[in-house]
Amino acid sequence: MADRVVIIGGGAIGSSIARYLTRPEFQAVRRCQVTVIERDFSYARASSALSASSIRQQFSTPINLAISQYGITLLRHAARELAVPGEPPPQIGLHEGGYLYLATPAGEQTLRDKHALQRASGADVALLAPHELRARFPWLNTDGLALGSLGLSGEGWFDGYSLLQAFRAQARAQGARYLPAEATGFDGDGERIRRVRLAGGEAIEGEVFVNAAGPWARHLAAWAGIDLPVAARRRTVFHVTCPTPLPRCPLLIDPSGIWLRPEGQGFITGFAPPPDQDGDDLPLDEPDHAAFEDFVWPALAERIPAFEALRLQRAWAGYYEMNLFDHNAIVGPHPACANLVFANGFSGHGLQQSPAVGRGLAEWIVYGSYATLDLSPLGWERVLAHRPLLEQNVI
Repeated sequence: MADRVVIIGGGAIGSSIARYLTRPEFQAVRRCQVTVIERDFSYARASSALSASSIRQQFSTPINLAISQYGITLLRHAARELAVPGEPPPQIGLHEGGYLYLATPAGEQTLRDKHALQRASGADVALLAPHELRARFPWLNTDGLALGSLGLSGEGWFDGYSLLQAFRAQARAQGARYLPAEATGFDGDGERIRRVRLAGGEAIEGEVFVNAAGPWARHLAAWAGIDLPVAARRRTVFHVTCPTPLPRCPLLIDPSGIWLRPEGQGFITGFAPPPDQDGDDLPLDEPDHAAFEDFVWPALAERIPAFEALRLQRAWAGYYEMNLFDHNAIVGPHPACANLVFANGFSGHGLQQSPAVGRGLAEWIVYGSYATLDLSPLGWERVLAHRPLLEQNVI
């Protein structure tokens, strides 16, 4: 008889876990009947659909570097790896345009230190002095800059919604059941969960339960008496156009905290609000338009003079499931509840980390340990011991 695995949350993380669990090589070891509970099949508020959908290797921790290196391999071969028999190959629009981190003199040494770690981990990144930046990107104002770090390969952007749908389609084709329902609570004996209750009064029983609820994950953890340090933090994305082209524009991260990347015939851009304005669960139907006029546009125009003439086309907001403890994901079981598995707190990195985390948690569920990539540095142990694994490169 198959073991029942219930995944709460059908976004990129939950669907990646379902996709791997239902693959033949995993089913041959432990037969799993996979049910994914997703309350909104339109994914209108899902972070997977609203994010900037990018991948990089310029992280400050080795585990995040390794996760992204696994992820870029899958993205490069998505048409083959995520194919469903009888259906057209999925197209996720991967563009390896690179990330460009810019630093002032105050941030130069930090950028150099991170560069050494990244190179030691096999990342294809290069440090560029201001004159090298001007030569490569003539449209860039380098006043006040000391250094830039550019990803030469393995970094870029893609269609996050298409990746989510490809994971979902393959999981379903392999036998996963997607249930349109809202989870409302757990039943169990304190050490194990027996079933998850649904809004309509039904209940789904299982042997393993996975919290993949994204920005709402803290509420699910509380049903099991666990304090998950994850909050929903709103991030606004602005779609802009400019009459002047920016040849070879990468995904740029300015010292001001603003990021920018090409999107179609224009660009998308955004920023992280200051802590005193970064509240929990702010409404998604209210993008931060004032910040664009007061902060984003002036800073962009200073860094890229052609952007004096940019035009705002539209704006939208989505949630980061921000891990307030150390900005790294929390992955794996909690010692207080043996059959509740966590995949939460990705702090804006969920899409790019979904391939590796999906496989890793499928391995943990089936084998009882990680095989392809050891995700134990992201486990609950560091949180419970108050030993943060701080990720400094959070955008």
